[in-house]
Amino acid sequence: MNRRRLPLSQLRAFEAAARHRSFKRAAEELAVTPAAISHQVRELEEQLGVALFERRTRQVVPTASAEALYPVLRQGFDAFSDALDTLRERSSPDSVTLSCTPAFASQWLLPRLAGFHDLHPDIDLRIHASEAPLDLERGLSLAIRYGMGPYPDHEAMELAHDSFALVASPSLGLARVEDLKAVRHIVFDWYCPTLGLPSWTHWCQAAGCALTDLGPSLSFSDESHAVQAAIAGQGVALLSLTLVRAELERGVLHVPCGPRLPGLRYHLLMSRAQADHAGLKRVAAWLKEAFALEPRVNDAVDA
Repeated sequence: MNRRRLPLSQLRAFEAAARHRSFKRAAEELAVTPAAISHQVRELEEQLGVALFERRTRQVVPTASAEALYPVLRQGFDAFSDALDTLRERSSPDSVTLSCTPAFASQWLLPRLAGFHDLHPDIDLRIHASEAPLDLERGLSLAIRYGMGPYPDHEAMELAHDSFALVASPSLGLARVEDLKAVRHIVFDWYCPTLGLPSWTHWCQAAGCALTDLGPSLSFSDESHAVQAAIAGQGVALLSLTLVRAELERGVLHVPCGPRLPGLRYHLLMSRAQADHAGLKRVAAWLKEAFALEPRVNDAVDA
């Protein structure tokens, strides 16, 4: 089809309807009426010569043709959106994207954002919280990565060296390794199991006990949920002391017993091509200072 004849408004209406599987919800998203969505989809069907939806009572069901067309359009519209966001960020010298894992965003970053905004009210900071790494060559972006490095393709700054320990709510009254049999041990899925992070097996070896000396398990797919379960007294968790520093300082969690295990390192990464950008440098300097001002993990825990 000639590009000048591409039915862009009809394609946008179809993509929204296929994504929501509803003309009504598509209309709400695009700020038009359901009748307008239906009309645009009908026009597209006529141009293509195929049916895209089965119209049922209060329901529309995508046909096989729609299922084939939808992912292509979704990827295309996503690419348009990403490209426009990138241009918008480049045109605004004070718009910066910071990429990190959801657990780091919720446990470490969010409680400190107010302090950042007080110091840098002119910077528009966008938090990209995802396990998937962000392409740092696009837009004005920084990323906090957890590992040992090196990162030869980026400008890298080490922020902190992590450690892990068994943590629990003081309400459980734990004091010795022998007490652990009476409570659940919390397990969660690492987003990258190949990192070689400490496990309950490692902790038991360092503590001189066996996995069978622990109580039954409680499993989560998300690290933040494991933290909240530990705070709620649902069991003991083996957690990054960097991520739960605030909870340790508030006394809602403590380290009742057992060894500390070495973790990995937090690094701040940016594209070498953008390393001199003023906005990126200001965010990077704030992150470096925020980590440097905090007491070492073991000092905070043992105090």
